[in-house]
Amino acid sequence: MASSQLLLSLAAAVSAALLSGVLTWATRPLLVRIALAKPNARSSHRIPTPQGGGVAVIAATLIAAVAVIAFAGAVEMKIPVAVFGATLFIAAVGFADDVNSIPVVPRLLLQGLAVAAVILATPENLRIVPACPLWLERGLLVLAGLWFVNLVNFMDGLDLMTVAEAVPVSAAVALSGWLGEVPAPATIVAAALCGALLGFAPFNRPVAKIFLGDVGSLPVGLLLGWCLLQLAYDRQFAAALLLPLYYLTDATVTLLWRMARREPFWSAHRSHFYQRATDNGFTVPRVVGEVFTLNVGLALLAMASIQLKSAAASAVLLLTGAVAVAWLLHRFSRPHRS
Repeated sequence: MASSQLLLSLAAAVSAALLSGVLTWATRPLLVRIALAKPNARSSHRIPTPQGGGVAVIAATLIAAVAVIAFAGAVEMKIPVAVFGATLFIAAVGFADDVNSIPVVPRLLLQGLAVAAVILATPENLRIVPACPLWLERGLLVLAGLWFVNLVNFMDGLDLMTVAEAVPVSAAVALSGWLGEVPAPATIVAAALCGALLGFAPFNRPVAKIFLGDVGSLPVGLLLGWCLLQLAYDRQFAAALLLPLYYLTDATVTLLWRMARREPFWSAHRSHFYQRATDNGFTVPRVVGEVFTLNVGLALLAMASIQLKSAAASAVLLLTGAVAVAWLLHRFSRPHRS
């Protein structure tokens, strides 16, 4: 079973990568006309650049995943209809926001509906804290999912940044599936998402020819959050925290810091550590490269925690990951010396 799942995952990744590249190339001229992101004081880019490349990434991910799951035809390989439907819905919300900005409250409510659809479609026997009332656990998961979706969006502020985050995470989830820690559908989805982002990467590398936009970052966050949730349901809590630890820390610390300063935390800004790094003399490739390297290291720590299956080892690995993240955030917050 593991070998067949490996082949199916590779098929999903390769087909998604090819389709994503073709669709990105084909849709870019249209996006130049209808979704052009013009530079402003809070932007990291200096020339008008089309956004909305997430259309290609999400389309390639879902098409490849559906095709592979349908081809497999196994009983345990059911298409996660609710997850895919919610992904399309939140992508549509993101695209509408890319073309004509949606006010904060309606945007959050629509995003919350998509997250709730994913959480509420989960079978009742899948629990993280069985002693907690089901309604409370599901409610907290909806709030956590809404934050995760938005933090992925917030962190998509540099060329290749989302690729540097989501590729190691999705690849690690796919590898976890081969080890039997993640259900087969989530394994295929993670592999397809990894491939789709790799197919998009040549167009998004500095200086980017196209951005993901909200139509890409929001559904990428939803799919990644769902995949990580599968690890948590399998009691792999350390792995589920280690994989997104850089994004979680940068976005959450920045949010709390802005709230403490009584700033309008819901508005666009340049306060994230990775943004401050570019203001402190780091080049965009250097920032993205260091984030990618850190995420690969966090993925290795996550895989080690899965293999060791020890609470003590998981605690040590989590601490190691936290120290590595703190060190990089400290570096980004200080002037860079060549």
